[in-house]
Amino acid sequence: MANLLGALIGAAIDREDGDSGIKGAIVGTLAEGAIKAVLPIAATWALGWAVQYGVRKGWHALTGADPVGRDGQLKTA
Repeated sequence: MANLLGALIGAAIDREDGDSGIKGAIVGTLAEGAIKAVLPIAATWALGWAVQYGVRKGWHALTGADPVGRDGQLKTA
C-alpha cells in the first residue's frame, strides 16, 4: 500500500513508451519520493495561510478596521 502511488505512476510511464518496466519503476519511485517530500510542506503552508487569514479576518471583525472599503478597493491611509 505504501508504494501504490509509485507503482501507478510507473505503470503509466511504462504504457507510454512500451519498453521494459525498469524505467517506469525508477521514475515512479522518484515521483513517489518527491510527493512524500513536497506534500507535508504544501499542507503546512496551506494550514498556516488559513490560520493567519482567519485570525486577520477575526481581528478586523472585532476592531472594525477592515482594510477593504465598501467599493471593494483597499483603503488608503
